[in-house]
Amino acid sequence: MAETKVPPTPQEDDYTPDLITLEDEDGKEHVFDVIDAADLDDTHYMALVPYVEDEKQLEETEAELILMKVGEDADGEYLDIVEDDEELFKVSKMFEKRLQEFFDIEQ
Repeated sequence: MAETKVPPTPQEDDYTPDLITLEDEDGKEHVFDVIDAADLDDTHYMALVPYVEDEKQLEETEAELILMKVGEDADGEYLDIVEDDEELFKVSKMFEKRLQEFFDIEQ
C-alpha cells in the first residue's frame, strides 16, 4: 500500500502539492491535491481537494474535501468513491480528526 502522508504544518512555506489527475465519467480531467492519506479497517483512503494554482483564486474558492478509497486489481491501484454511508461516515470522521489541527475546518 501507499505511504501515509502527513499534511504540512501552517509554518511550512515550502509546501509542494502532491497532485493527482483523475478523469470523470465524461472523460474530463480534474487535478486534485492529496492533502492526507491513511488506513482504516485494512483499507487505504485519500483526502483530496481540487487543485487551485493561483493564490487569489484559492482565497475565493471554498475547498471541497473529496474522500477516495484506494483499491487494487490486476491492472494495479485505482481510486474509487466511498459509496457506503456508514463507511463514508467513519472515514470522514477519521480525516476530520486528523486534519482539524492543520486546517480551519467548519463543522
